[in-house]
Amino acid sequence: MPVTPLAIVETGMVTAVGLDTPSSCAAIRCAIDNFQETRFMDEGGEWQIGSEVALEEPWRGRVKLLKMASMSIRECIDKSGIGNPEEIPLILCLPEKDRPGRVIENDDTFFADLQDELGLEFSPLSRVLGHGHTAVAVALKHARSIIAEKKAKQVLISGVDSLLSNAALSAYEQSDRLLTSSNSNGFIPGEASATLLIAAPERSGKPQLLIHGLGFGVEKAFLGSGIPLRADGLTAAIKASLQETGCEMHDINYRITDITGEHYYFKEASLALSRTLHKRVEEFDIMHPTDCVGEAGAATGPLVIAYQNYFSVNGHGKGKRVIAHFGDSDGKRSAIVMSYSGA
Repeated sequence: MPVTPLAIVETGMVTAVGLDTPSSCAAIRCAIDNFQETRFMDEGGEWQIGSEVALEEPWRGRVKLLKMASMSIRECIDKSGIGNPEEIPLILCLPEKDRPGRVIENDDTFFADLQDELGLEFSPLSRVLGHGHTAVAVALKHARSIIAEKKAKQVLISGVDSLLSNAALSAYEQSDRLLTSSNSNGFIPGEASATLLIAAPERSGKPQLLIHGLGFGVEKAFLGSGIPLRADGLTAAIKASLQETGCEMHDINYRITDITGEHYYFKEASLALSRTLHKRVEEFDIMHPTDCVGEAGAATGPLVIAYQNYFSVNGHGKGKRVIAHFGDSDGKRSAIVMSYSGA
């Protein structure tokens, strides 16, 4: 049975190609990246290519994460005109606890420091999620419950992460997942923050990007498992999101994903499409905006949704409905069906 949708009210972004939503999205739309040599060296003796956010000072590690998160949240709050942040829950998406190179030791302390950085205090309903790419779908599920139960009228969802650390790069290079001078089947490491302001849809008829179905699955044949890939987890997530929306895959016009360059995830997306699309369509495009900003970890989910909002609002969408899907290294999968009321 279709569920009550949510609406994207406003967004904020900090990426290597822009320090706000308009500049970041315009660059991604034009396929502009900012990939440069970093201060790290790969095992082949070449400088590692990365996608680094250039801030006013050369902050690193935890401090830089606080600065990026506060910038994207502040942009979202300022543009939406929120006057009572203490009544709004903030769901903060951070990297998985066991993710290589995670510089945040205590999530609660990081959240408190983020509030201090912003000079704000959010609702006691706020929480921290450590689910990587799929965290945005989990956050939307929590936001839907909060709004449906009238505990809050709006919810902020923000993600921040960076893979530009020696620990992260070394671990991913050892597992042959990093794009280096000796490996062409890998991702370019990056960093970013993105924020979404979520609310119930407006009744005024104003064009909005709406969030409909949410679906989740677990892939046993995750990357490096040695099990033949059938895309069971992603297929299950897509089917669940379609069921919540009350539509079929052929009713969707295109896809947007978190794919960052590894062949495994392109194959998985292709297999999942073949198992869920049962009627012939002329085209079924797939967008992957992380091509321009690199692998941004837990910031990827909110970033993809924020870009889709820009894409739809500016009339670039190839139809009314789009499905987003996300995957984590440990096999967690999620899918989100969206529609643009102005399309």
